Amino acid sequence: MEFSELRERALSVRKEYEALERERYGRPWSLEELTLGLVGDIGDLAKLIQAHEGVRDIDDAGAALAHELSDVLWSVIVIADRCEIDLEAAFTRTMDELERLLARSHVSSEEGNET
Repeated sequence: MEFSELRERALSVRKEYEALERERYGRPWSLEELTLGLVGDIGDLAKLIQAHEGVRDIDDAGAALAHELSDVLWSVIVIADRCEIDLEAAFTRTMDELERLLARSHVSSEEGNET
Protein backbone atom coordinates (compact mmCIF):
# COMPACT_ATOMS: atom_id res chain seq x y z
CA MET A 1 0.00 0.00 0.00
CA GLU A 2 1.32 3.44 -0.91
CA PHE A 3 1.59 6.16 1.73
CA SER A 4 -1.13 8.19 0.01
CA GLU A 5 -3.48 5.21 0.40
CA LEU A 6 -2.57 4.85 4.08
CA ARG A 7 -3.26 8.55 4.55
CA GLU A 8 -6.63 8.37 2.78
CA ARG A 9 -7.70 5.41 4.88
CA ALA A 10 -6.53 7.03 8.12
CA LEU A 11 -8.45 10.21 7.35
CA SER A 12 -11.55 8.25 6.36
CA VAL A 13 -11.50 6.45 9.72
CA ARG A 14 -10.95 9.82 11.44
CA LYS A 15 -14.11 11.17 9.77
CA GLU A 16 -16.05 8.23 11.18
CA TYR A 17 -14.69 9.00 14.65
CA GLU A 18 -15.63 12.67 14.23
CA ALA A 19 -19.23 11.64 13.54
CA LEU A 20 -19.21 9.46 16.66
CA GLU A 21 -17.67 12.27 18.75
CA ARG A 22 -20.37 14.69 17.54
CA GLU A 23 -23.03 12.21 18.68
CA ARG A 24 -21.40 11.59 22.06
CA TYR A 25 -19.86 14.98 22.92
CA GLY A 26 -21.49 17.46 20.56
CA ARG A 27 -18.21 18.18 18.77
CA PRO A 28 -15.16 16.41 17.33
CA TRP A 29 -11.97 16.18 19.31
CA SER A 30 -9.67 19.19 19.21
CA LEU A 31 -6.05 19.00 18.09
CA GLU A 32 -5.04 18.99 21.75
CA GLU A 33 -7.34 16.03 22.49
CA LEU A 34 -6.02 14.13 19.47
CA THR A 35 -2.50 14.74 20.75
CA LEU A 36 -3.42 13.55 24.23
CA GLY A 37 -4.80 10.40 22.61
CA LEU A 38 -1.44 9.92 20.90
CA VAL A 39 0.37 10.40 24.21
CA GLY A 40 -1.84 7.71 25.78
CA ASP A 41 -1.12 5.37 22.88
CA ILE A 42 2.61 5.98 23.29
CA GLY A 43 2.33 5.08 26.98
CA ASP A 44 0.61 1.83 26.00
CA LEU A 45 3.29 1.27 23.35
CA ALA A 46 6.04 1.67 25.95
CA LYS A 47 4.45 -1.02 28.14
CA LEU A 48 4.14 -3.36 25.17
CA ILE A 49 7.80 -2.80 24.26
CA GLN A 50 8.65 -3.82 27.81
CA ALA A 51 6.60 -6.99 27.33
CA HIS A 52 8.36 -7.59 24.03
CA GLU A 53 11.69 -7.30 25.84
CA GLY A 54 10.55 -9.64 28.62
CA VAL A 55 10.23 -7.20 31.51
CA ARG A 56 6.42 -7.12 31.60
CA ASP A 57 3.95 -9.94 31.38
CA ILE A 58 1.20 -9.04 28.90
CA ASP A 59 -0.90 -11.69 27.18
CA ASP A 60 -0.63 -11.67 23.39
CA ALA A 61 1.83 -8.76 23.54
CA GLY A 62 2.97 -9.30 19.94
CA ALA A 63 -0.47 -8.69 18.46
CA ALA A 64 -1.09 -5.84 20.88
CA LEU A 65 2.24 -4.26 19.92
CA ALA A 66 1.36 -4.38 16.23
CA HIS A 67 -2.03 -2.82 17.00
CA GLU A 68 -0.53 -0.04 19.14
CA LEU A 69 2.13 0.82 16.55
CA SER A 70 -0.69 1.13 14.02
CA ASP A 71 -2.66 3.38 16.41
CA VAL A 72 0.37 5.63 16.83
CA LEU A 73 0.90 5.85 13.07
CA TRP A 74 -2.79 6.65 12.58
CA SER A 75 -2.61 9.43 15.17
CA VAL A 76 0.52 10.93 13.60
CA ILE A 77 -1.13 10.94 10.16
CA VAL A 78 -4.30 12.56 11.55
CA ILE A 79 -2.37 15.20 13.52
CA ALA A 80 -0.19 16.04 10.52
CA ASP A 81 -3.31 16.50 8.41
CA ARG A 82 -4.93 18.72 11.05
CA CYS A 83 -1.73 20.84 11.11
CA GLU A 84 -1.68 20.95 7.29
CA ILE A 85 1.68 19.18 7.10
CA ASP A 86 2.53 17.05 4.09
CA LEU A 87 3.89 14.20 6.17
CA GLU A 88 5.26 12.25 3.22
CA ALA A 89 7.27 15.25 2.00
CA ALA A 90 8.38 16.16 5.53
CA PHE A 91 9.49 12.58 6.18
CA THR A 92 11.47 12.51 2.94
CA ARG A 93 13.19 15.82 3.78
CA THR A 94 13.99 14.63 7.30
CA MET A 95 15.47 11.33 6.09
CA ASP A 96 17.55 13.23 3.51
CA GLU A 97 18.90 15.47 6.28
CA LEU A 98 19.69 12.51 8.53
CA GLU A 99 21.45 10.67 5.72
CA ARG A 100 23.60 13.74 5.01
CA LEU A 101 24.48 14.03 8.72
CA LEU A 102 25.35 10.35 8.89
CA ALA A 103 27.47 10.55 5.74
CA ARG A 104 29.41 13.47 7.23
CA SER A 105 29.76 11.58 10.50
CA HIS A 106 31.20 8.56 8.69
CA VAL A 107 33.67 10.79 6.81
CA SER A 108 34.74 12.43 10.07
CA SER A 109 35.20 9.04 11.72
CA GLU A 110 37.29 7.75 8.83
CA GLU A 111 39.45 10.88 8.88
CA GLY A 112 39.99 10.44 12.62
CA ASN A 113 41.09 6.84 12.11
CA GLU A 114 43.81 7.81 9.61
CA THR A 115 46.04 9.26 12.29
